[in-house]
Order: sequence, then C-alpha cells, then structure tokens
Amino acid sequence: MLKGFATINYFAADLTAARDWYTEVLDVPPYFSVGEPAAYYEFRIGDYQHELGLVDARYAPPGAAGTGGSIMYWHVDDLEAALERLLSLGATVQDPIRPRGDTGFVTASVVDPFGNILGIMTNPHYVEILKSAWTS
Repeated sequence: MLKGFATINYFAADLTAARDWYTEVLDVPPYFSVGEPAAYYEFRIGDYQHELGLVDARYAPPGAAGTGGSIMYWHVDDLEAALERLLSLGATVQDPIRPRGDTGFVTASVVDPFGNILGIMTNPHYVEILKSAWTS
C-alpha cells in the first residue's frame, strides 16, 4: 500500500522567511510555487529528489502546525556537521544526537525558526539502498 516518501509539508506564518531559510539550509531554491503572493513553495532535495513543501500557516489543517506529532528524519552523511549548521542558522535543539541501538542509526532533531520539527539522522539502511540503486 505505502510505496515511499513523496512530500512532507512544513507550515510557516512567514512563508517568505521560511522560503529563504530553507533555501539556505538546502543550498537550492524552490523549484515550484503556488499563488501570488505565494502560499506554497516546494523544494526537490536529496538523492531521490524527495519533496519538501512550505505552506502558509493560514492553510494548515487544525492541529497540523507546530511541534506536535510525527517527525520526518532526513538522512545526512555527517550528523554532527548538519546539526551544527542548522543551529548556526537559527534552529534550536529539539532532541540532541542520540544513538538508536548499536546498529549505526543515530538521530537528532531541531525546531526550525517557524516552529516545525526537522529530524536528521545517519541511517545505514538508506546508505545500503542508495548503493544498491547505483550499482543495479
């Protein structure tokens, strides 16, 4: 039934500031926007061009905005460097670097300047799948 991650949306009251912040974090501008002024920006990022959407908080369903709920973790090659960079850009620690067992899975999460949780992790399974995709 579920085939894979497609898009995650983060909500922001100041959508222009969120667009600018994520453009700097991701080192790529959004490729798509909706509305004038924009009510939605979308970035394609990473090895599989996953989609990260920024939505004007006025369009958030009840209870969707803020730091409650699920956390989407993005694989990074250097967890400590990624965390340091996010903090230097104004994010705050939500959960510090934390090993998850003894198999190489390590996570951390931050709250972006707009109140959304951004999870980062080193994920051996992601690396394994990526290697097999490039050698097939």
